[in-house]
Amino acid sequence: MKFSCEKYLLQTACAVASRAAASKSPIPALEGLLISADDRVRVKGYDLKKGIVTAVDADISERGAVVVGARLFGEMIRRLPDGIVTITADEKDNIFVKCGKSQFNFIGISTQDYPELPSFDAVNSIALPQNILKDMINKTLFAVSTDEVRPIYTGTLFEIDGDELTLVSVDGYRLAKRTEKLESAEMENCSFVVPGNALSDVEKICTDEEEPVRISVGAKHISFAIGDAVVVSRRLEGEFLNYRRSIPETFRYELKVDRGELMNSIDRVSLIVSEKNSSPVRMTLNDGTIDCLCVTPIGRAEDVCTCEGSGEGLLIGFNDRYMKDALKAAGVDELKLCINTASSPCIIKAADGSESFTYMVLPVRLHA
Repeated sequence: MKFSCEKYLLQTACAVASRAAASKSPIPALEGLLISADDRVRVKGYDLKKGIVTAVDADISERGAVVVGARLFGEMIRRLPDGIVTITADEKDNIFVKCGKSQFNFIGISTQDYPELPSFDAVNSIALPQNILKDMINKTLFAVSTDEVRPIYTGTLFEIDGDELTLVSVDGYRLAKRTEKLESAEMENCSFVVPGNALSDVEKICTDEEEPVRISVGAKHISFAIGDAVVVSRRLEGEFLNYRRSIPETFRYELKVDRGELMNSIDRVSLIVSEKNSSPVRMTLNDGTIDCLCVTPIGRAEDVCTCEGSGEGLLIGFNDRYMKDALKAAGVDELKLCINTASSPCIIKAADGSESFTYMVLPVRLHA
């Protein structure tokens, strides 16, 4: 195998594919990248759960393939001077890398030890702009569970209903829901759950452009085609939470707040909260104000946020991080906090009545 290409293109391709390479594995090849030269140069990473393949244009003199250590090769390419990189590999997997006055010679890994990416027949597919998918993932991924006891919640639910795509993440303490209209849907109403770590890679690969992402869904796998990159992941199996039943429809109290002001108030009082000194933020919903209070062994912090509406003095407690995550993800200036009792969840929506997002945060039981 022998090819030459721009250092920047190869560096970018290796960085993208390395997201799917295993950090540690009993199979050494899984810690590497499969580099193959055919009509284009393709770089693949695969850890048996997800795989990423990306392609770059190159001047290919001799076709072939070789597996290189992802970490070593990525650092090697990154530190080369700018210019044209020439990669050569012989039958014994000896690899030669040259760029300008710099050159490396090292042993690769046999391609026979590298597993094939799963192939699947896509029964459905949808397309939407990269910037929209990136925003939807960004504003729901924070609520994905990290607890492997219930694997289904370590992913995000994708739900297609007519011309709408809804993403839902839940971890037992909070729920994040985001909805967007679809311009191009070639599938019937369906739902599937995508692992959070795969979505994190998809979000990082997506740009802020309107170039479309093609999502193809199979019986056990799903793929995201993003420009020259393709992310393939297994689907999570199990019964996801019926989020429609979990979100209350009627509320006793509805308070209109400025998102930035409430975030700042919670941020100030939670300054004395730490892993050693954990304590909920106590919020008293008064007429026209939300009084925030936090007490830990370090001390006491108070702040006041103005609002429209009254909670009739209701006292309710929240984990400061969960509340700040939801407020940050909301993205609009004016929000509506919807609450029934001190033990029922707080629903956060847009004050203008838009249904594009809904966040739910469960309260913390307060002690005297």
